[in-house]
Amino acid sequence: MLISGSSASFERLTQFRRFEPGLQTTAPEYFFADGHQQFHLVANSLVELLETARRELERDRDLAKASLISASRILHKEIERYSVTSCCPTGGLVAWQIARVQAYIDSNLDRTLHIRNLSAVAGRSPAHFCRKFKIAFGKSPHAYVVRRRLERACHLMMTSAASLSEIALSVGLSDQAHLCRLFRRAFGQSPARWRRERGIPR
Repeated sequence: MLISGSSASFERLTQFRRFEPGLQTTAPEYFFADGHQQFHLVANSLVELLETARRELERDRDLAKASLISASRILHKEIERYSVTSCCPTGGLVAWQIARVQAYIDSNLDRTLHIRNLSAVAGRSPAHFCRKFKIAFGKSPHAYVVRRRLERACHLMMTSAASLSEIALSVGLSDQAHLCRLFRRAFGQSPARWRRERGIPR
């Protein structure tokens, strides 16, 4: 992680790092907020980190980058925590299958993901896999993959200056229009506006 050489910048970054351990909300509550009280802890932490990154972008680029990295780690940690603790109801996939499928999906978001490949990773037939997956995750494999693509797109919009068309391709969507359509359906606004409202440079 890059940090500023100045002690003042390092102290400010240390203050932000207090938000990283022990957060108690879930990533889907961040991306698809349902009003749960714990959502505000993570949301406020991320807002503060992103505001620091925006404010320090010209003065202290190392601190800005470190703030973005911290925000990214918070999101990644919460995605993992939600996956482990909330996606294992009785009758669904077992823990090792969930972990392998999630890892496979996250490693292949930039390409087309077929049910036959996902079911092979879990060691199930396609039909059986789809039923068990929906029990475990509360949504179909397709809906879950779309959500992960949008989450990855949000991560890239926060942590990189890549164009929306580049981001769309990197998360396995056909083009920028495809990203905009899915993003608007999930968030009620375009990705460009979402990015602009957070003062994230493009």
